[in-house]
Amino acid sequence: MTSQPSLLEPASEQTGPLAHRMRPERLEDFLGQEQLLAEGKPLRDAIERDTVASMVFWGPPGSGKTTLARLVANYTDREFVLFSAVTEGVPRVREIIKAAKQRRDIEGRGTILFCDEIHRFNKAQQDAFLPWVEEGVITLIGATTENPSFELNAALLSRLRVFVLEPLGSEHIAAIISNAWDTLASDDDRTIELTSDALGMLTRHADGDARRALNATEAVRTHVASMVSPPAIDAGIIETVLARRMARYDKSGEEHFNLISALHKAVRGSDVEGALYWLARMIDGGEDPMYLARRVVRMASEDIGLADPRALQLSLAAKDAYHFLGSPEGELALVEAVIYLCTAPKSNRIYDAWQRAQQAAREHPAEPVPKHIRNAPTGLMKQQGYGKGYRYDHAEGGHATGQEYLPEPLRGETWYEPTDQGFEKLVAERLAWWRERNAR
Repeated sequence: MTSQPSLLEPASEQTGPLAHRMRPERLEDFLGQEQLLAEGKPLRDAIERDTVASMVFWGPPGSGKTTLARLVANYTDREFVLFSAVTEGVPRVREIIKAAKQRRDIEGRGTILFCDEIHRFNKAQQDAFLPWVEEGVITLIGATTENPSFELNAALLSRLRVFVLEPLGSEHIAAIISNAWDTLASDDDRTIELTSDALGMLTRHADGDARRALNATEAVRTHVASMVSPPAIDAGIIETVLARRMARYDKSGEEHFNLISALHKAVRGSDVEGALYWLARMIDGGEDPMYLARRVVRMASEDIGLADPRALQLSLAAKDAYHFLGSPEGELALVEAVIYLCTAPKSNRIYDAWQRAQQAAREHPAEPVPKHIRNAPTGLMKQQGYGKGYRYDHAEGGHATGQEYLPEPLRGETWYEPTDQGFEKLVAERLAWWRERNAR
C-alpha cells in the first residue's frame, strides 16, 4: 500500500474533482478494457495475486491508466511510490531507488514505482530506471499516451510488457456518466432528470475519455445547481454548457500521424466522404493548414502522378490560395484539391519508378558516365573520347536516335511502367512508340 500522500488518492471521499471521487476501488468495478481485465486475463490475475512485473500502460487520455495504477496500489503488499515525469526529475528517481534498496535489503520488501507520463522523460533520462529494473530493485509501471516504440528507449522497452488500453466504449462512458450523476444528486439531495438525449450528447462529447465525461457531467450539474427549480437536463442544456465539442487531437503525437494517414489513404482509395471527414478532423483540431497543403501536394505526385498531371497543378494552386486567403476562406481551396484528388484516376507508377531508380543508384553508385554522352569542352577531353559518337537527337527524324544513356550494367532496365489510367494511357502509347523506334 502507499505510505505517502499521492495524487492517486482523492483528498477525501466527499471532496475533490469528480474524476477522483468516481475512481473504482476494486477490479470488479472497473469499466472497460475487458481485453486486459476480464476474468482469467493475465493482467487481472497479476494484479489480484500481487505478481505484477514491470510494464507500461499505453492508451489515450481517460482510458484508465492511472486508475489501473491505483488498483495495483490497492492490491499490492509492496511499497507503491508515485512519480510524475512532468514535475519531477532524475534526482527524485535516485532518492526512490536508494529507499527501495534499503527496503529490500532490510525489510525484504519490494517497491513498485509508478511513473506517470513516462514519455516526458527523454531517452537519456529513462536510463535512470534501467539498471534497477534489471536488478529487480524496483518494479516499474509506466503510463503514456504516446507510442512506446517511439518514446521509450529500446533497452528499457525490452524489459517492459506493453498493455494497450483502448478508448472506452459508449456503453462504458454512459454508465460512468449515469453513476456520476447519481453521486452528484446525492450531494444536494435533489433529483434532476438527465434525459436520454442529454446522456447521449455527453457520451459523444467524451470521445471515449472517462475523465472528460466526468468533467463535463460535473460542469452540467454545477450549471443547474443554483436554479431553484432546475428543469430536466436535455440536449439543449448540454450544448449550452459545453459550448463546443472539441475533437481529440494531438498535433505532435501519434493521433497526428494516425489522422494524416487516414486522410492520405482515403484519397488513395477515392473515398471523398472519408477524405473530407479526416480533413475536417485535422483542421478542427488545430492542424496547420499549410502542413495539410504540403501533404496534398505529396498525394498528387505519389498516388496520381501522370494519370492526371493537373492534380499536381491544382494542389499547388490550393496551397497558394490558402497562403493568400488564410482561414477559414482558404480552407475551401484545400477541400477542392482533396475532392479533385479523390476523383482523379490513380497511378503510383512515378513513385514506383523513383524507388527502383534509387535502388539501382545505391546498388551501382560509381558507374562511369558513358563517354559518348559526356561533354568535351577541352582538347584533352576530346582526345580521351569524350562526346565521341554522340548523335544529336533533334537532328534526326523522329527526335530519337536509339543511343544508350545508361551505364553498361544497367542497360535494358525499365523502371517506369505507366498504367492505362487517364493521361498515363497516352504516356504509355508514347513510350511504346519511342521504344519501338529506338529498337530500329
